[in-house]
Amino acid sequence: AFDSKISIADDALDTANLPKAFDFEGTPKQRVEMIEEGVIRDVVWDRVTAARAGDGHASTGHAPPDAWRFYGPLPTAFSMAGGEAGSMEDLAELVGDGIYVTRLHYLSIVDPRGGVLTGMTRDGTFRIRDGKVAGPPVNLRFPVAMADVLAEVPGLTREPMLVNLSELYDERFPHAALVPALATKRFHITGTGSGPGL
Repeated sequence: AFDSKISIADDALDTANLPKAFDFEGTPKQRVEMIEEGVIRDVVWDRVTAARAGDGHASTGHAPPDAWRFYGPLPTAFSMAGGEAGSMEDLAELVGDGIYVTRLHYLSIVDPRGGVLTGMTRDGTFRIRDGKVAGPPVNLRFPVAMADVLAEVPGLTREPMLVNLSELYDERFPHAALVPALATKRFHITGTGSGPGL
């Protein structure tokens, strides 16, 4: 189960995100409430998966480009509700001792059904000691299940920021996420890269 602070929608019509009116099948985009206060509400559909599911399902306007069809319908404009924290310093206080990650790279999907990603932290990774952002550790390798990351969330910042996901995946398929910063209790680290020690 997700933390009750977590609410995620896909909303390609939000002008604060990267707005798109239609998907790659020409179907109008719809806002889809995916997770609401920690409870899964809905998924996105394209014409093929909606027809296969039956039961009155219809495309929500989430067909990807042909090169990405093997993934099926994809949300391309995530929007996560904010929380109560006013700043990163507020989140650091909630964490106490941990790691502050501002940027990731080499992201890969390990298990699409399980929502497991792998990758590395990049420049902009710091230690949190006694509730304060401290010096940088080495770059870190991780495999994470998003369900674990979002299961225990001590806090989220109020103000979301737009993150361009095309840089992480495929520049030919523009997509983004409008998200707050969050503190999580679960982020599995398996190795290190180069740089100063922890």
